[in-house]
Amino acid sequence: MASILRFDNWQNSDGTSIATTDASGNISFAGVGAGKILQVVSTTKTDTFSASVAQGTSTPITGLSVTITPNSASSNILVIGQINGSSDGASEAAVTVLTRNGAAICVGDAAGSRSLATSGSGYTSSATGYKESPYSIGILFLDSPATTSSTTYAVEIGSTFFGTSGVFVNTGGNTALDRSDVWRTTSSITVMEVSA
Repeated sequence: MASILRFDNWQNSDGTSIATTDASGNISFAGVGAGKILQVVSTTKTDTFSASVAQGTSTPITGLSVTITPNSASSNILVIGQINGSSDGASEAAVTVLTRNGAAICVGDAAGSRSLATSGSGYTSSATGYKESPYSIGILFLDSPATTSSTTYAVEIGSTFFGTSGVFVNTGGNTALDRSDVWRTTSSITVMEVSA
């Protein structure tokens, strides 16, 4: 059976408060300076993902999300993502979109009919018209959600193809290719609560 520790006010030996818990279970830390990491939550995806996406759209990557409940509404959330993705077809790239509770955040400025994303991959052509292994796509963003409610960060993937195309995570576009020069990878998303 797991042990359970409950407290309303955790104090130093001199009686000064270290942390308190309110009626909702939220913990407040006394004397914590700005820029301190209060908690870290991370998810790593080791399996593959594929989907079909229409031009200018993105789709959530199954298993690549993380949920954090900030201790303070003034905290910032540092989001670090490492996604290995690809798009099928020659000379096409994959793009990612970071979301908070399903809404896109950290995307480029609106400009005409152009689609908005967080980051994108490189691309090359191959003899088969497929990327044989995925490309690395990084995400780094300091968010200010201004909440103490449970907050979910997730990553969506799209393609630069002019039309409908396949997108892939942790594998290249030619999923039937079985050779030692074709790599399978991992993708991850990590969030850190940073005191204000």
